[in-house]
Amino acid sequence: RHQKMGFGFAEIGTLTPKPQAGNPRPRMFRLAAYEAIINRLGFNNQGVEAARSRLLQRPQGWVIGGNIGKNKDSTDAVQDYQVAMAEIYALVDYITVNISSPNTPGLRNLQEASTVSSLLGALQAQRREMVRAGLAHKPILVKLAPDMHAADAEATVAALVSIGVDGLIISNTTLSRAGVEYHPRANEAGGLSGKPLMNLATDMLRNTYRQTSGRIPLVGVGGVASAADAYAKILAGASLVQLYSALIYQGPGLIARMHDELLALLQRDGFAHISDAVGKAA
Repeated sequence: RHQKMGFGFAEIGTLTPKPQAGNPRPRMFRLAAYEAIINRLGFNNQGVEAARSRLLQRPQGWVIGGNIGKNKDSTDAVQDYQVAMAEIYALVDYITVNISSPNTPGLRNLQEASTVSSLLGALQAQRREMVRAGLAHKPILVKLAPDMHAADAEATVAALVSIGVDGLIISNTTLSRAGVEYHPRANEAGGLSGKPLMNLATDMLRNTYRQTSGRIPLVGVGGVASAADAYAKILAGASLVQLYSALIYQGPGLIARMHDELLALLQRDGFAHISDAVGKAA
């Protein structure tokens, strides 16, 4: 279905090794005046085995990423990520390591430079074994939070680049309520997404592109609600763009509109191909 709407790829998850119900409801809140959402879902999912059974039925040609995380009650985060990756690796086109959701206690601690190197190193070693067993080499991307202190973010990105990460997703939801402070739902716990996240996430994306000098692919996500927003992500360094919250407020017709308007923006600025625009504002 995502291809029929005009998407080039889709990402499923976050998937955990064991099924879990997530946080108590209500756990998602619309801030309609700002086209924003606060969620504290808590990785509610049926587990990787259920996802695997559905992925076995996916149509050929669809580009699908698998986003993996740890169970809330897990005492071994690395093992959780390894179990989740093992279950779906052969059935997806890339793996996203989600260590940046604000809704699983302690998860964001995995973003620390020393910790993330150990986690990614373990997953890369596991991938090498899968490749030796005959599976294809799939990219492993890491998704980061926009709330990291600049120095911490720089250290984490440097560590990930040093160990050979295949790409970064910038960024997850934010704990900040800047711009929505006076909404009656602003004090709800959880991560904020939608339009108010755009500038924060794009600033982090631009800084990451500058730090990495365009050596690794970056996925821009956070606040995209128009072709102009997607174009801003691309100019800031994104090779791929994701959106979520805008579909709730604008519906699936948004994607076709973005295609037409994005083409016009590229033509206006003299870019023959979208890849020519990547990072030009960074």
